Amino acid sequence: MKKAEGSQFLQWFGPILDALRALGGSGTPDEVVDKIATTLKIPDEQLNETLASGGPRFKNQVTFARLYLAFEGLLDSSRRGVWSLTEKGRTTSLSVAEAKGIFQKWAKYHSEKRKERKEKDVPPEEQTVEGTEIESRCYRENLLDLLRSLPPEGFERLSQRLLRESGFSQVTVTGRGGDGGIDGNGTLQINPLVSFRVLFQCKKYSGAVVPSQVRDFRGAMTGRADKGIIITTGTFTAEAKREAARDGAPRSNSSTGRS
Repeated sequence: MKKAEGSQFLQWFGPILDALRALGGSGTPDEVVDKIATTLKIPDEQLNETLASGGPRFKNQVTFARLYLAFEGLLDSSRRGVWSLTEKGRTTSLSVAEAKGIFQKWAKYHSEKRKERKEKDVPPEEQTVEGTEIESRCYRENLLDLLRSLPPEGFERLSQRLLRESGFSQVTVTGRGGDGGIDGNGTLQINPLVSFRVLFQCKKYSGAVVPSQVRDFRGAMTGRADKGIIITTGTFTAEAKREAARDGAPRSNSSTGRS
């Protein structure tokens, strides 16, 4: 496997295990990333750094580190979208030197496996977990390129479909100019007694959504809805995420095309 970010991701092996222990043994990728950033007081400048593809560098490094922890049997990767500690992982702490040893061990293992597959002409469907992970990453990057190539109205319609698939009803795309950046609205029925009217905004970005854009969206929501969602193919700066969750203001959720 090609070394990720000059193997800077090795520094996150131990913090991932620590974060999951603090979260009770399991957590979503975003929960783990946020826990590490908060615990280690990662500066916003580092959190906001992006790769050439536009993805967040810090989250990318943490995700690479998680892959090797799963190889080592410290994380259970059987449930998609949730990282959880194995019994071995619950009692393991790692230094950077130990993390390097794990990386070298599994990098060598998969290098040998790739060589064997090449020599035996093994079909793609029989590739290893590592190969599947890399293919998945390529797929996501290609999907993002496709989404960014859509015209604005096409991305709005796709967002409408996404919300419907997520349980929203009466989802309408407005797309009117001069509407404070509101691209549509829908209703989220929580239970037979409680429902919310939700406004949404679509941002077909390669860059990041910043705090001022969250504040502008919240201002446009005032008096019209209690909840709002910003859907983007880009990312959100650390400051924008904090602004979206700021106390005393209507909650504005963020949704990104990345995973």
